[in-house]
Amino acid sequence: MDLRERFAAAAEAVRRAEAIIITAGAGMGVDSGLPDFRGDAGFWKAYPPYEKLGISFVGAANPAHFERDPAFGWGFYGHRTNLYRATVPHAGFGILRNWIGRFGLDSFVVTSNVDGQFQKAGFAGDHILEVHGSIHHLQCTTPCSPAIWDNRETIPVDEATMRAGHIPRCIRCGGVARPNILMFGDYGWVSDRTARQQRAFDEFLAECRGRRLVVVEMGAGTAIPTIRYLTEEAGSRPGAVAVRINPREPRISHPHISLPCGALEGLAGIDSMLPGDSPP
Repeated sequence: MDLRERFAAAAEAVRRAEAIIITAGAGMGVDSGLPDFRGDAGFWKAYPPYEKLGISFVGAANPAHFERDPAFGWGFYGHRTNLYRATVPHAGFGILRNWIGRFGLDSFVVTSNVDGQFQKAGFAGDHILEVHGSIHHLQCTTPCSPAIWDNRETIPVDEATMRAGHIPRCIRCGGVARPNILMFGDYGWVSDRTARQQRAFDEFLAECRGRRLVVVEMGAGTAIPTIRYLTEEAGSRPGAVAVRINPREPRISHPHISLPCGALEGLAGIDSMLPGDSPP
């Protein structure tokens, strides 16, 4: 089956669906200009100072920095905060929103990304599950309480040293605050917000029982396979079809659909095969 035939098969799954689950990993942001940190070389290309220090993505995304050297910890996450705030979601987000409206689909987004791009693109916040948390929310580093609050901080970063010029503080105890993100080796993450999102997603799945479901996955790799597992689990429901869009790791078993391309190319290709009006 060539790529156009795969686009057509995926379009038919979307057209016939009554509900859609949108799943996304780091590759979803590549078409918006965001780095996906694939391998140490990819991370160091995005953040050259860390190569000189011999620090990998795993080393940078470590909660210990907020305890030992908060300016260094916030150097990485402050830079990412500023980057995500400035990023404009690519056209693929709009394509997905158009399908939801055009075909009357009940929908839910599940993402491992912490960038808030789905909310920025206009997706309903109460129908998004951010499995690793969000950089746009903060918590206490200790943590002194389960409090989670909006990240409204201005965090200047010296890109030569990757050190922050401002350290956000906890609204309760005044100690160092950190992003409400699940990091590597993280025992202090306050998971309450994500747990609420998970409960909402579980309710959505219960409501979808017996309905025609399409799962559209974009840019989810095998290094941290959480999103891929979720796609396959949801796709195993009777009558469900999963569409995996991934330029390097697209494989998924029949009857599901593999699209070996980037997120925007895949979504645009599917969209090109859809009818111009709503289905009967």
